[in-house]
Amino acid sequence: MADRQAQRPEQAPAAYAGSPTAAGAARLATAIRLVHPAPTLAVVTLALALGAIIAAQAGGSAPWRIVLMTASVLGSQVATGALNDWADHRRDLIARPEKPIPSGQIARSTALAISVGGLLLQVATSLPLGLVATGLGLVALASATTYNLGLSRTVVSPLPYLVSFGLLPVWVAAGVGVSPERVLPAVPLVAPFAVAAHLANTLRDWEADAAGGSGSLAQVLGQRRARALALVLALGVGAAVGVVLGVGGRLTPASAILGGIGLVGVAQGIRGDDALWRGMLVAAVCWTAAWAMATGGG
Repeated sequence: MADRQAQRPEQAPAAYAGSPTAAGAARLATAIRLVHPAPTLAVVTLALALGAIIAAQAGGSAPWRIVLMTASVLGSQVATGALNDWADHRRDLIARPEKPIPSGQIARSTALAISVGGLLLQVATSLPLGLVATGLGLVALASATTYNLGLSRTVVSPLPYLVSFGLLPVWVAAGVGVSPERVLPAVPLVAPFAVAAHLANTLRDWEADAAGGSGSLAQVLGQRRARALALVLALGVGAAVGVVLGVGGRLTPASAILGGIGLVGVAQGIRGDDALWRGMLVAAVCWTAAWAMATGGG
């Protein structure tokens, strides 16, 4: 452990022994770990599902718009994930030495370059979709950047989640060529779930954040209350959406099934913080698809 912590993160690691193919695969695996693959996959899948569903229900959209929109969201996630590890390298050196930068598997400068590459991918794939989609995406990324560069350690840590996730449905709609007004009713529902997702995410790093002197909302609330609040908020959102759709006569069988899967995903989070986080990711995708299928045709 001490030897790993003593490595200089800025030095390129010499740990990739063996054939060039094996070395390349190892570097790729490390780069994937750097960009936080689970939340990246969940958000990209969410954007793809939402974009495809609302585009189809609005009368169709050029497939290239959906592809570029999805790639743009992927770029933003790559930029955010890599920047997060770049910004947290000192804390991770002590609390999470197994992560790519503190373990010496990837240089900090390389992590920053990957983040910039994600930004370039986002911009390059957004511009053909129009200035509105490009602007919304950049605002969402700017919000996530404030989280990485300091707000994650303050009591207002959920704020960037509120902004970035609140903008996501509108960004996706603009990107696939659908009027953002179609998805505006979803934005207020995102707020409590965004707070729940943030709490679930920070609970996984509770000890590391505490050791690093973080003053995030979860640390202020305390571990038990933060976990309870995350569960209540997420389950409340899922139940409320189901009731609203049911009362409005728009709860289709497919939406009900997806909604139920999301509720089960969140509820099983009582098993532990990692389980809660994974359940949040499942619920985000399922509930977005359920809501889009139930309301997109209106």
